[in-house]
Amino acid sequence: MKKITFLITCCFVSLTFAQDISLESFVTGLSSPVNVKHAGDDRLFVVERDGRIKVINADGSVNSTNFLDIDNLVTDFGGEQGLLATAFHPNYATNGFFYVNYIDNNENTVISRFTRSAVGIADPNSEVVLLNVVQPFGNHNGGDLHFGPDGYLYISLGDGGSGGDPGNRAQSLGTLLGKMLRIDVDVTPEQITAGTTYLIPADNPFVGVSTALDEIWSYGLRNTWKFSFDRTTGDLWTADVGQNEIEEINKVDASSTGGENYGWKCFEGTTIFSNQTGCDTITHETPVAQYDHSSTGGCSITGGYVYRGTTQTTLEGLYFFADFCSDNIGYVKEVSLGNYDLSFVEDLSGLGFSAFGEDVNGELYIVSLYQGAIFKINEEILNVEEQSLGDIKMFPNPANNQLTFDSTNTSNQIESITIYDVQGKIMASHSNFEEPLIIISTEMLAIGLYVVEIKNSKGNRSIRKLIIE
Repeated sequence: MKKITFLITCCFVSLTFAQDISLESFVTGLSSPVNVKHAGDDRLFVVERDGRIKVINADGSVNSTNFLDIDNLVTDFGGEQGLLATAFHPNYATNGFFYVNYIDNNENTVISRFTRSAVGIADPNSEVVLLNVVQPFGNHNGGDLHFGPDGYLYISLGDGGSGGDPGNRAQSLGTLLGKMLRIDVDVTPEQITAGTTYLIPADNPFVGVSTALDEIWSYGLRNTWKFSFDRTTGDLWTADVGQNEIEEINKVDASSTGGENYGWKCFEGTTIFSNQTGCDTITHETPVAQYDHSSTGGCSITGGYVYRGTTQTTLEGLYFFADFCSDNIGYVKEVSLGNYDLSFVEDLSGLGFSAFGEDVNGELYIVSLYQGAIFKINEEILNVEEQSLGDIKMFPNPANNQLTFDSTNTSNQIESITIYDVQGKIMASHSNFEEPLIIISTEMLAIGLYVVEIKNSKGNRSIRKLIIE
């Protein structure tokens, strides 16, 4: 359902005109899909929570033979357990290596490497375990994997579960829980035989710190279910699931040397969550965008990707995300250097958005856990009337005492003009026009930002920002 959407930042709420999207059905018939990745070619690989990975071809068909089946290794009681993610080695085409993140039969996190045995098939007996992380509770397992632009494997782990991080694990550098990890998986067969399954990059931020684990890249995360790298800039985007009130999105530039503290559990978004010892002295990264539960109906953010494809030009540079509870899809846009707006653009019930996917060409997909389906994200194309409405001139802007609308060069007569304040309250409404040149008074409007909605007789609309000075 397309709608006038709310722009939500850390500090204010206002109406804005958002980029509309549409969803195109791409794959159906899946079983609890939770992750989608590509391997450097035109196929997609979808992770099913029960322990299977399936191959999706470029035409949307699904191979009848599973790429990987490790159901016997995986605990899947639903929720946040099961096979959670996969990532393909940058040299997968030649070495056949890929990596998985799953919850094992002891209900602990396992990070493993498997090897391709044939085209479209992996060897389930080729497992090399890299990490085994004890999970104190069944929730907040994090669960994503990506190779960064630097060739290292990044791994997101939640704070270990329960509620409110009772063990303060996210702030403790002596545990891998509540962290983003960064490891070097390019080890030799001889090293593996000797028991070394991964290496520590020499420039990891806590190497040599006796009180910290070398694998840690950043910390203070509650439950980063999904994260991604911008394929153009190399920036790292993380979507951290909140506790009671706030879902947050963090962005770190590609030039980062690591060591960021995202603040949990001292902070939930930009709000103080805990006053425990040390919370008043930490320096932490604040989110570039966030939204609260009460005004959106959300409760669990699903992180996505920055669109860098070529076919949906109006989506370029937008970071897409969704909320698993509200079934809202939204995006974050950098409106000026270091300043970001958050908008919701799609509201669909009963889907349970569990993941996004990016194909080899940068096109984006969104995953429905409940329907077992994958949809391609497309820009919404305006019809002829909507394009004509977009050609209507509105001036001056900023305005003072009056505002003029000129539809002389369009085929659509304006039916109504409505002006909203930043809370969505109607401040003025005008209708039943007969002339193409319309002048309305704005003397009743105080200085500030407003949103103007223009409609024609067919119900098509154009949304404009208006500044009164």
